[in-house]
Amino acid sequence: MQQKLRLWNDWLSSHMFLVVLFALFTGFFLQIPDSSVTRFLVILLFGYMTFITSLSISFKKFIEVLRHPWVPLWTLALIHFITPLVAWLAGILFYPNDFLIRIGYLICACIPVGVTSVIWTELSQGNTAVSLVTVTLDTLLVPLLLPLYFKLILGQSLQINYTAMVLELLAMITLPSLLGMAVHDWTKGKAVHFAKHIGGLTSKIGFFSVILISAGLVAPEVHWSSTLLKTLLVTLFIVIAGYSLGYLGSFAAKDRSYATTIAMIYNVGLRNLSFGLVLALTYFPAAAALPITLGMLYQQPIAAIIPYLYKQSPLKKLPPNQANANL
Repeated sequence: MQQKLRLWNDWLSSHMFLVVLFALFTGFFLQIPDSSVTRFLVILLFGYMTFITSLSISFKKFIEVLRHPWVPLWTLALIHFITPLVAWLAGILFYPNDFLIRIGYLICACIPVGVTSVIWTELSQGNTAVSLVTVTLDTLLVPLLLPLYFKLILGQSLQINYTAMVLELLAMITLPSLLGMAVHDWTKGKAVHFAKHIGGLTSKIGFFSVILISAGLVAPEVHWSSTLLKTLLVTLFIVIAGYSLGYLGSFAAKDRSYATTIAMIYNVGLRNLSFGLVLALTYFPAAAALPITLGMLYQQPIAAIIPYLYKQSPLKKLPPNQANANL
């Protein structure tokens, strides 16, 4: 039975692009209504996925990254200083007379790192410890930086419930990560086997469910028309720019490896667009939410094809101990 579950888990891992597309397609047709129950379910599923992912990581590995945090700190610099600049300049270039669209792109770039970056890093055999440390540090950093961006751009402060935001991120990342690493150490690594069959399979089902729910929540905000084409293309450019910046930024890493590069690509490229959508709709007119909504169409499908782009990369041939080298 375990062998069959592992085969199904391995098959899903190698066909995540199809899984993501099917989830998006199904979600857009379902158009799931937003509610507190739906949001709680998403947090619960994220927490479970993070827990399963963390079963493969020991506290020792996590602490090693914290002791030498150059990669996570460099990744955070790319996320919160370079990508917002790129998004704002793109907005000025393509939408010089549409302030709300520019605000939408700025929100896309400066919101927290997407929790799914940890999941995709694990699925792609990247350095999950680096990804976890980056997301954990980002949880502490975003409440300080986000008001600053809007103060500089808008000349005003936003009253955002950062306490709720941080608590949600803690529930989705920090606490499940600590629990998963504790179980890994307590079982002396035997929990990894669970993560490779039934745990891995159920976490992928959870991942499918999260994407489906997100697509269902976004669907009512998208009104297809010919005028949407320009925004679709600009949004695609900005999403690709985020992933590309993570790749280019990895060249500054000492002992650069496939695992580190993958972690940086996903951490820099993926954003918590669900939070961005709520932020835009709460504090700005609906037009500001359009780039964020369209960004949801691209983030996960592009994330799914990134491992395929590395198939011909010589880095994938590195031995496991070298492929997971830290700085």
